[in-house]
Amino acid sequence: MDNAEERRRILKEKLLESIDYSRESSDEEIRELIDEMLVREGRETPLSLSARSRLRRELFHAVRKLDVLQELVDDPQVTEIMINGPDKIFIEQNGRLTESELRFDSVEKLQNVIQQIVSDCNRTVNEASPIVDARLENGARVNVVLNPVALNGPIVTIRRFPDKPITMEDLVSFGSITEEVCEWLSRLVQAKYNIFISGGTGSGKTTFLNALSNYIPGEERIITIEDSAELQIRNIRNLVRMETRNANVEGCREITIRDLIKTSLRMRPDRIIVGEVRGGEAFDMMQCLNTGHDGSMSTGHANSSQDMLSRLENMILMGIEIPLEAIRQQIASGIDIIVHLGRLRDKSRKVLEIVEVCGFEKGEIVLSPLYRFKEEGETGGGKILGTLRKEGELSYVEKLQTAGLC
Repeated sequence: MDNAEERRRILKEKLLESIDYSRESSDEEIRELIDEMLVREGRETPLSLSARSRLRRELFHAVRKLDVLQELVDDPQVTEIMINGPDKIFIEQNGRLTESELRFDSVEKLQNVIQQIVSDCNRTVNEASPIVDARLENGARVNVVLNPVALNGPIVTIRRFPDKPITMEDLVSFGSITEEVCEWLSRLVQAKYNIFISGGTGSGKTTFLNALSNYIPGEERIITIEDSAELQIRNIRNLVRMETRNANVEGCREITIRDLIKTSLRMRPDRIIVGEVRGGEAFDMMQCLNTGHDGSMSTGHANSSQDMLSRLENMILMGIEIPLEAIRQQIASGIDIIVHLGRLRDKSRKVLEIVEVCGFEKGEIVLSPLYRFKEEGETGGGKILGTLRKEGELSYVEKLQTAGLC
């Protein structure tokens, strides 16, 4: 530990000792205590104005915020924070992963920050229940894994979302999608096609779903269902947002995505948006798509559109034992369009494929490719060049005709 870190640790201990815990201290009172301490410290060891300002901020963060994490959480350039124990913090900026110089003073301090995060959104994490999903005030998604599951833990992964939701226009400017496809998708959403978004980890599924939802007519009633609330839908006035809940030691039972989907059907939704399906809730999602809730959307992890179908089959089997043929018929009649996203080797996120689910024939789901990303080389800086090319025509146009958009 260098002199600056040691000094900060000692000052933090003095600050904690000086706080009156018999009453609730305001943020302003904490700042006054810090200022008084720094004045005394400055008499013994002079501090530059910048050093004093930084130390003041760090001490306040240590007592009232998320300690060393607060600086990273507040930085809009940091999109992901990965904490592998108290002394290894990695961050992602502009698609690049680097190790931060920041460290927690101890495992105990990291554990305190974790408990602060999960308690703020009414979650619980401990040795008996060592895995939890939570979120920060700014909407960032948090995943925590503790001992004994995490051998080098505690492990915390924070994914930060933009303060201003990314729109389809932004995705066009980023080169993730073309303006032509963007306009075409907007008509599909308005005409209530059921759209499923697939892709790998970090491919931008939630961001794309959020952007796509901006095309939903503002007068509709929308229900969103998520493990941890991430969607930022702002153009819908009649919006109901629901989030799962873990079981806890106080006896509160777990509320799953399956529970929320079932109850949402009694809430008169025009559309249901499920943030992500990972298991047996896929069956309930397919029931929604096949029972008059046209225009619903969801996402799932997969390596391709075809792979997404196989994963949906497996997930439905987790929820109910029915013949595979019946499952495939439900998927074929429920989903109209699959949009597959990917993250290329230059770290850019692209729409790689859009396919139409054309029906069920001879025991198989029939897919028809509509658009596919074609790589055309790369620049000297390693940026991949390519475009989303049209490969086929939409065959199921009845919804577009009914909506007067064909």
